[in-house]
Amino acid sequence: MAARRSTKKSPRAKRPAKRPSKKRAPKAAANRPADALDFQNTKIGTEDANALILCEGAFATPTGKTGNGLVRRSRRFTIKGVIDSRHAGKDAGEVLDGVKNGVPIYASVDDALAHDKTLHTMIFGLATDGGMLPKELRPHIHRAIERGLNIVSGLHEFISDDPEFAPLARQKGVDIFDIRKLPLLRPPNFFTGQIEQVKACVIAALGTDSAIGKRTTAWKIVEALEERRYHAEMIATGQTGIMQGAKYGFVLDSTVNDYVAGDVEHAVVECDRNEKPDVIVLEGQGALTHPAYPGGFELIAAGRPRGIVVQHAPARKTLDGFPQYPMADLTREIQLLEAYSQRPVIAITLNHEDMTRDEIERIVTEYESRYRVPCCDPLWHGAGKVADAVISRFLAKK
Repeated sequence: MAARRSTKKSPRAKRPAKRPSKKRAPKAAANRPADALDFQNTKIGTEDANALILCEGAFATPTGKTGNGLVRRSRRFTIKGVIDSRHAGKDAGEVLDGVKNGVPIYASVDDALAHDKTLHTMIFGLATDGGMLPKELRPHIHRAIERGLNIVSGLHEFISDDPEFAPLARQKGVDIFDIRKLPLLRPPNFFTGQIEQVKACVIAALGTDSAIGKRTTAWKIVEALEERRYHAEMIATGQTGIMQGAKYGFVLDSTVNDYVAGDVEHAVVECDRNEKPDVIVLEGQGALTHPAYPGGFELIAAGRPRGIVVQHAPARKTLDGFPQYPMADLTREIQLLEAYSQRPVIAITLNHEDMTRDEIERIVTEYESRYRVPCCDPLWHGAGKVADAVISRFLAKK
């Protein structure tokens, strides 16, 4: 099919910092819109978008994946600092990926505000077990509210309902935005079958474990397609993707089970109808055979992807956070995904944790020979191979 090539500039040229208004938005605690995502979007381009990430004790680890993701990319917030006393004084990009990006790491809220007076929001950057707030991190949030910072959180435990934080926020006139409240603030969607009318090529970015890099890979695929002048959009299915600025999506693990398939369909259909992209990339959650976080079923069943990309960490021996369970076997996962979806796995992407460049290059060669599909490390190589596979399989003129 002929590709619907985008004639507009890449979305990366439309970062919040480029918007004309720099005035700070008025405090809206008493008048926030019914849809909390719209409320968050009103902050884009204002000083309230200047954000600090709370990632104490977890930055550059799987537990700090929300903070990691926001440091790597954010279209919604302007990331101006990270809190993690273990790395205070260092550059966040260098700690995370070995390349400086000018985002400093601080020891505390007070330290950050002493160095940067433009900070107006603090984002909770940890993905904790069960989405609960560890008691040792409560003082950081209390201090941030005391100092007048808005709070953005993706926890299941709602900061805005906390008996300590909610009154303090009202007193200080700051806003608290709980990302996982979104399903409570929007009408539910039930599956209708409209997905069959979607014209864009839908690709699912799935994986063999949780916290393995599926979201980052999804964004990298979008960027690689944009570089090739195709219009691509990502559907976020978790809180971090929404924080990063995905225009369409929902929080899968906060959605009532009856409506998960409907919300997958609704996000894809709305994206296709409004944006008319060539490609829609679905962000995966968990893994097909994960005992605690089984994921991918709803995306395959309701999202109707034409192809699947599988993210894998070759050096990971056990499932993240569950050392009693061995890491999923890549061959078996591919077989199960293809059997369940009746669609091909078109590429394998790698998470290089605990691996050297040479080891990754050997794995790329081995996997491409064994599985007969392109393989790459999106952080080290980019996702050009994946984009080319999507284009050649689904977008090239016949």
